[in-house]
Amino acid sequence: MPIRTRGHRLRTALSAIALTSAVLGSTLLQPAQAADGGPPRHDQRLQRQLDGLVAQDDGPPGVIALLTRGDRTQVYTAGVGDIATGRPPRPDDHMRIASVAKAFSGAVALRLVDQGRLSLDDTIADRLPGQPAAWGAVTLRQLLAHTSGLPDYSADPEFVAVLTADPRHVFDPRRLLDFVADEPLRFRPGSLYEYSNSDNIAIALMAEAATGRPYEDLLRELVYRPLGLHRTSLPLGYRLPRPFLHGYAVAPPAAPEDVSEAFGASGAWASGGIVSTPRELGTFIRAYGGPALLSDRTREAQLEFRPGDSSEPPGPGTNAAGLAIFRYTTRCGVLYGHTGNTAGYTQLAATTPDGARSLTFSINTQTSAGNKPALLARLRTVQEEFACALLKDE
Repeated sequence: MPIRTRGHRLRTALSAIALTSAVLGSTLLQPAQAADGGPPRHDQRLQRQLDGLVAQDDGPPGVIALLTRGDRTQVYTAGVGDIATGRPPRPDDHMRIASVAKAFSGAVALRLVDQGRLSLDDTIADRLPGQPAAWGAVTLRQLLAHTSGLPDYSADPEFVAVLTADPRHVFDPRRLLDFVADEPLRFRPGSLYEYSNSDNIAIALMAEAATGRPYEDLLRELVYRPLGLHRTSLPLGYRLPRPFLHGYAVAPPAAPEDVSEAFGASGAWASGGIVSTPRELGTFIRAYGGPALLSDRTREAQLEFRPGDSSEPPGPGTNAAGLAIFRYTTRCGVLYGHTGNTAGYTQLAATTPDGARSLTFSINTQTSAGNKPALLARLRTVQEEFACALLKDE
């Protein structure tokens, strides 16, 4: 299901519907291109890394990576963004960003903290008195850090049953936590780390309670508009804006199946429902992971990292968890960012701490430690190669 970062439940839901198999055509390999249409700046070593991902039996039909330094962007692609037409992935293709959406809910909450409309010490009891009393002591800080102990609604059998029966079911996103309202906390808040989709639903609800505004409006006011994001949105339905990077279920020897619009986004909402583009994702992560979007005081809290706690799937290098952001310590240096995966897509968005450089890395199939560990290991290796290319002095 779309909001589970571990793919087995999504595949269970998708097995309930018949998807027409697409025929994989000839693979198109595209060199790096300057975003302004200028001459190619082609690193053959990096290109071979992408080609190798696409060539794997269970690899993605396509991949696109954007390396941005200041006002210059290099675009690397391999394979196809649409099997039916054979066209390559493009920087302005819409795509599901999966759990990278958690960084967006983090941005909304932390900007409200900057404005004094929320506090990191606000509790569920303070802001969401309608939620279970047993959850009352959980703070916004703990929700952002995935140390809340909230049970994960997307693992609830009733939620899974609804999605299995109708993958395009339209949920009321503000009632998603009802699926686990009768469950206790999984652990004492602040004592452990557990990546949970429920955390970011609660974050969005706290933002709404603090402002009296719908979360979608807060995204536009606090994130999209200040950063000039015109192709980023939070839909509730299953349709993707055109053009889009098609996402595929890849399970050899069967032909890849197009699952781009197989499910609705309402069951993911603030936890994983955002649609963006490679180019705009880079713009966002440079601002959110860099110093541009938040005050120094709030950013200091954002960047208090817990070593060993990772995003899902893990990003390149050694991971550590902050507040809706992760630190990736590679052999070449440090990046801040977020990852995500859902049916048809696996994402990485990362930036240098100064916000001057960014890497977005998108493949159009899902991979995780649970469903394709070998592909994930190869993907992380390639991502680290691109991270090193981003970090090296020119």
